[in-house]
Amino acid sequence: MPGFYDRHILPRLIQCGCASEAFARRRAALIPRAVGEVIEVGCGGGLNFGLYDPARAARVTGIDPSAPLLAMAEAAAGQARVPIALDEGTAEALPFPDASFDTAVLTFTLCSVADPHRSLQELRRVLKPGGLLLFCEHGSAPEASVRRWQARVEPLWKVIAGGCHLTRPVVGSITGAGFEIADHGQGYLKYPRFVGWTEWGTARSG
Repeated sequence: MPGFYDRHILPRLIQCGCASEAFARRRAALIPRAVGEVIEVGCGGGLNFGLYDPARAARVTGIDPSAPLLAMAEAAAGQARVPIALDEGTAEALPFPDASFDTAVLTFTLCSVADPHRSLQELRRVLKPGGLLLFCEHGSAPEASVRRWQARVEPLWKVIAGGCHLTRPVVGSITGAGFEIADHGQGYLKYPRFVGWTEWGTARSG
């Protein structure tokens, strides 16, 4: 059973960290591009829910393993302009049939899932052929000096940040799971640099 920190402190830390101004601007540029039936994996406290365009997105299904974060998400869903359904579950075993969704959304999720490759393969499975993946993720930096700091800090960081990894590649993970990148941006969105390297864009399922 999760302890006091995991139940009461960590969800608020995650919500606060992911709501930073730099990350919020990037979310605001990305999320309105979602179309049709949408699955948002690692929906957290629902920070993206108010950004969906009701003229493009028909419905959003949010899934997250954290019950405390889903409680926050439920409140955010009530303020959204599109219908929101919430499920508790993991990215590695999505409880949906094949080809169920037009768009998948990942924002600061791949860093903390147990198995990024399996999670991305599950997304490919539930996306329709040619379905859209919208992503904004932090991960392994391009400079060797920053990567060395990421490797040093990561063991402690994972403990205090809910299993968040600093050294995982972003685009390499996505293409390695069979997606084709359509557009891609990158840069340091937050300091210190070991946690700020971020990549964002869109990809298509095969």
